[in-house]
Amino acid sequence: MPLTTAEREEVAHHGLPVPEVVVLAETDQDTGLSSAQWRRRFADVGPNELPARRGRSWVVRLLLQLHHPLIYVLLVSATVTAALGEVVDASVVFGVVVVNAVIGFVQEARAERALDALVAMVRTEVTVVRDGVTARVPSSELVPGDVVLLDAGDQIGADLRLVVARELRVDESALTGESVPVAKNPVVLPPDTALADRTNMAYSGTLVTSGGGRGVVVATAAETEIGRVHRLVGSTAGVQTPLTRKLARFSQVLTFVIIGLAAFSVVVGVLRGEPLPEMVTAAVALAVGAIPEGLPAAVTVTLAIGVARMARRNAIIRRLPAVETLGSTTVICTDKTGTLTANAMTVNVVLAGGVRHDVSGIGYRPEGEFAPGVTPAVRSCLLAAWACNDAGIVEDENGWAPVGDPTEAALVVAARKAGLDASEVPARVDALPFSSERMFMATKHVNDVVYVKGAAERVLELAGLGHSEEADRLAAAGLRVLAVGRAPGAELSEDGLRGNVELLGLVAMHDPARPEAVEAVRACQAAGIEVKMITGDHPATARAIAAEFGIEDVRARVAPEEKLRLVEQFQADGQVVAMTGDGVNDAPALRRADIGVAMGRGGTEVAKQAADMVLTDDNFSSIRAAVEEGRAVFDNLRKFIIWTLPTNMAEGLVILTAILLGAALPILPVQILWINMTTAVALGLTLAFEPREPGVMSRPPLAPSLPLLTRSLVGRIVFVSAILLACSFGVFRWQLSSGASLEVARTVAVNVFVGAQIAYLVNCRSLDRIRPRTGPNRWLLVGVALTIGLQLLLTYLPFMNELFHTAPLGWQPWLVVFMMSVMAYVVVELDKWRRRRWRG
Repeated sequence: MPLTTAEREEVAHHGLPVPEVVVLAETDQDTGLSSAQWRRRFADVGPNELPARRGRSWVVRLLLQLHHPLIYVLLVSATVTAALGEVVDASVVFGVVVVNAVIGFVQEARAERALDALVAMVRTEVTVVRDGVTARVPSSELVPGDVVLLDAGDQIGADLRLVVARELRVDESALTGESVPVAKNPVVLPPDTALADRTNMAYSGTLVTSGGGRGVVVATAAETEIGRVHRLVGSTAGVQTPLTRKLARFSQVLTFVIIGLAAFSVVVGVLRGEPLPEMVTAAVALAVGAIPEGLPAAVTVTLAIGVARMARRNAIIRRLPAVETLGSTTVICTDKTGTLTANAMTVNVVLAGGVRHDVSGIGYRPEGEFAPGVTPAVRSCLLAAWACNDAGIVEDENGWAPVGDPTEAALVVAARKAGLDASEVPARVDALPFSSERMFMATKHVNDVVYVKGAAERVLELAGLGHSEEADRLAAAGLRVLAVGRAPGAELSEDGLRGNVELLGLVAMHDPARPEAVEAVRACQAAGIEVKMITGDHPATARAIAAEFGIEDVRARVAPEEKLRLVEQFQADGQVVAMTGDGVNDAPALRRADIGVAMGRGGTEVAKQAADMVLTDDNFSSIRAAVEEGRAVFDNLRKFIIWTLPTNMAEGLVILTAILLGAALPILPVQILWINMTTAVALGLTLAFEPREPGVMSRPPLAPSLPLLTRSLVGRIVFVSAILLACSFGVFRWQLSSGASLEVARTVAVNVFVGAQIAYLVNCRSLDRIRPRTGPNRWLLVGVALTIGLQLLLTYLPFMNELFHTAPLGWQPWLVVFMMSVMAYVVVELDKWRRRRWRG
C-alpha cells in the first residue's frame, strides 16, 4: 500500500533517491499507475482539491452588528420606554439602532475568499501516464503515485518528486518568493533543505517556464505545500485594529459608567420621594443622552472617505478598518521584488574592451544610455547576448513586458539601448540549451559563429581565462553577472567550445530599486516606522537591495510559517504590523498582520483576497501615501470623538443634575436622540472631510498602548461638558423663571445645545491650535446650514412640535442661543491658547 497521510508528512521526499520514492509510492516511473490502482487510490484519498470554507450567513453578520455594549443599553432603554407607554420615544430609539446596524452591515467586508482562490490554483489540466499511456486529465484526478509529464507553460497540479529534468526551470515565486525561475535537477538533497532550495521537487500551483521533465506525485490536495498554506490561512485569525480595540475598551468603560449613573439617579430620586416610573424615565433619558449614538456611523463614514482618498493614491482598501490601522502602523515588513524593486531585470553594467560602461534606464523599456558611450566592443558583446537568447520584449497597453526568461529579456533590452536591431542578429541553425550542470547556453548561426552566454566562471573557463576580480566585485554589489563570448567555426558542444571561446565581455544586471520607493522608505523611517525586509529571495541579493534603502533588518529565504511567526512576534511586542506580499506563501502572514498589503499587478489572487489593502502600482511609495492618509483619518476620527463626547456627557449631566435638584428634566430622551443623530450626521461628519494637516509624517506613530483619549483630551471633554451643562441648564431655569412654558424652555435648551455644538465644531478643526493649519472645508459650511434648517423645522413645524415635545420661539430666545454659542467658542479657544503656552 502507498504511504498514508501521516506517513507522507514525515517523509522528506527530496532527501530520498528516485528508486526509493518510486517503491514507496508503489508505482512505475515509466508506465505509471494502472487504472485499477488509480481507482482504488482516488476512492481512498479523494479529489485533488483544497476544501473551501463557508463564510457566515448574512443573518449572522447582521445580528453581529448589534453585538456592542452601547447598543445593548439602547435596546434596554427602548424596551423600558415602550413598557412605560412612551411608544413614540421607544420607536425613535429602536430606529436609531436599526440605522446603525444597517450601515455597519452594508460596510462590512465580504466573507474571505482566500481559500477559494487557493482551490482555483489547482484547477488545471495535466499530462499523466497511466497503464503506459499518456493522457490529459484534470489535476483534480491526480493521486499519489501518478506519473506526471511536464513541459514549458504547464501549471503543476500536485507536489512532485522529479525523476527526470531536461533543462527544466520552474517559476516558484508565488510559493517561495524566489524572483527568478529555478533550475531543477533530480539529484538527492539533504533532508533539512529549505523549501526554496529543493531543486528536485516541483510544487502544486507553480509554473514550468522552460524545459521538460517527469515526476511522481507525492502529495495531493491538503497535503501539498499549497495545502499547508491553506491550513495556515484557515487557522490564522484576523486581528482587531488599534482603533477597534480602543473603541471596544472605551465602550465597555462608558457602558459601566452609564449604567452606574442611571442606577444612581433612580436610587437618589426614589429616596427623595419621587415616583419610580418617573425616575426610570429619567434614567432612560440619562442613558440615551450619554450614549454617542452617532459614533458607529461616523466612524464608518470617516473610514469610507479615507478609502476614497487612498484609492486616488493607488491603494485599494478591502476592509474598512484598515484605513485607520495604517495611521497607527509601527512596523512595515516589506517584500523585495516588485515592491521595493521594479520587478524588472535591468542591465546596469557592461564591461567590454577593458572599459566599464554604466547603462541607464529601468525595466524593459528599451530606452537608456551608455556611459561613456557605445563602443564597437559593447556592440559585439550585446549582439552575441541577443543572438544567444530565447527571450524578447513586447509593448502592450500596460507598457513593455518580457517574453520568456526575464534575465534573457534584459539582455535584449540592453542591446536595443545600444542601438542594435533584430535584423543584425544572424539566423540560428542550432542550439545547446542552458542547463544547471553546464551553466551556459550556446547557439550556432548561419555565419558559422557559436555565441556563448552563461555564468561568468564557466564562460571564463571555456575561454581559457582565470578568475575575474571584476566579476567578483559586481557580484558582491548584488548584481547577477553573466559572461558573453563567441567561437567562430567551433563545434557546438562543451568539448568543442573549451579553449576556443573569445570573451567579449561581462554583463551585470539586477532588479533595480524604485527611486520613489527609496524616498518613501526614508519618509517612513523619519516618521518613526521601522521598515524590515522579509523575502524568500537569496540572502546576498536581499542584503544588497536593503543597503540601497538603508534597511538594516533583512530576513531572507523566509518560509510561510516563518513570516507568520515574525508577524506574531512583532505583535506580541506591542507593534502594529503592516505586511506586504504577492505570493501564495504570503497569504497567512497577510491575514494575520494588522494590515496586510498585497500587490495588485504582480500579486496572486490568493494574496489579494487575504490582504486588507491592494496596491494598484505594486509600489512601496503607495504604502507611504496610504500611511499618510491613514494618519489623517485617525486625526479626523479623534476630532469627531472629541467633538461628540462633550455633548453626550453634558446631556447626561443635565439629566443627573435635574434629578439631584428634584427639578424637571431640561431635555427629554426623544429630544436627546434628535440632537445626537442630526448633529452627528450634519455637523460631526463634516470633520471627516477635513484636509490632512501638514507634518503628519514628521511625528512618530501613536503607541498601540496609548488610550483613545489622553489626559489632556479628557480634560478638554470635561471642560466643554461643563460649559454645555451650565449654558443649557442655566437657560432652561431662566426661561422657566421668566414665565415660559415647559415646552418653550426645553426647546431653548435644545437649541442652546445645538448652537454650542456648532461653535465647538469650529474649535475642533484643530485640537491644539487657535487657527487650523488645514485648508478650507466647504462641507462644514453646508453642515452648519443644514443643522440650522433642521432646528428651525424642529421648532416651528407643528407635527415636529408634537413628536418631539417642542414649541415655537420668539426672537429673544434666539439671541440668547447665539450669545451662548459665541461664548462657548471663545472660552474653548482661550483654553487651547492657555494649554499651548503652558506646554511652552
